[in-house]
Amino acid sequence: MENSTIHICFLVLSAGLYICHGFFCLPKEHVALFIFGDSIFDVGNNNYINTAADFQANFWPYGNTTFKYPSGRPSNGRLIPDFIAEYAKLPFIPPYLQPGFQQYADGANFASAGAGALVETNQGFVIDLNGQLRNFNDMVRLLKQRLGDEEAKRLSSKAIFLFSMGTNDYFVRFVSNSSRFPTYPKEKYVDMVIGNMTSVVKEIYKKGGRKFGFLNLPPLGCLPLIKALIPPAQDGCVENVTQVVKLHNEALSEALRGLEAQLEGFKYSYIDFYTSLSVRIKSPSKYGFKESKMGCCGGGPYRGWQSCGGKRTIVKEYEVCNDVEDYLIFDAVHPTEKAYHQISDLIWNEDHRVAQPYNLKELYQL
Repeated sequence: MENSTIHICFLVLSAGLYICHGFFCLPKEHVALFIFGDSIFDVGNNNYINTAADFQANFWPYGNTTFKYPSGRPSNGRLIPDFIAEYAKLPFIPPYLQPGFQQYADGANFASAGAGALVETNQGFVIDLNGQLRNFNDMVRLLKQRLGDEEAKRLSSKAIFLFSMGTNDYFVRFVSNSSRFPTYPKEKYVDMVIGNMTSVVKEIYKKGGRKFGFLNLPPLGCLPLIKALIPPAQDGCVENVTQVVKLHNEALSEALRGLEAQLEGFKYSYIDFYTSLSVRIKSPSKYGFKESKMGCCGGGPYRGWQSCGGKRTIVKEYEVCNDVEDYLIFDAVHPTEKAYHQISDLIWNEDHRVAQPYNLKELYQL
């Protein structure tokens, strides 16, 4: 049996379909998925760190639709990275910190709910963006040991690096009274957030990364959490929050164009999460939803208190909707699986109104 296994591997290798190192073989055109971010992308890393329940989703009713158990994903089911992995014919990409997980050739998910681009954002409770970069660097060292320097860099050069970052940096600016956040002018604050993000991208580029996808910020001023804390205007959204979000999104788009001009071979997809969610908030029935202004699970106005599951630090009272399929938003902040599925399909397949200059399918094929 051992000899036949070696013989089969040799035949496949000779056909040019696989690249093998010992008994470790990868398809020649293999494209991995590496994920950085916050709760929009966290599939359970915060299950394995010393944090508070405020930054976790490993309790009911999270995960009750698809997985039938609380995996740590802050929604009722799958998140955007799960759908993108499916479209790319990859397995679900597990959290990097999951015990025993070392199949990094398919990718890894470093995202941490509550994380920001700034170290000070929820410091001590999350894995900030620089911490996620450190975990990535540790993983690269292991890949080099298994594959060798050249093949590890080739894996990185073909991989997609997907980011969702910045939401929590602005949440804490608007809702935190912490002395860690002096009242910088909004333009300077945006520059700090974008600057930290671009620094991390440049470090990944040095390790061979060339293809990047970035979600811009969603309409934070329209989400139940912000509306419960800051009474909205007549249009239903908190305008001063919306203004800062738009400033960030414009700055992110400009920064990506700058990186493309500066870094040889840098390719990116700028994903308009803001518009994709906004149109569903304004016209839910057009997209198969009945409710878009309040969450399915939570308490208080708009169910905007972060109390879903009754495990949070401050408020424990909550209620859950009867049919999550009717809802765009699951808890105080996070979309439902149905919403994520629709938006993931746009990110992968849609023309360049949603993802530009490439959608993710095109980026994978480069």
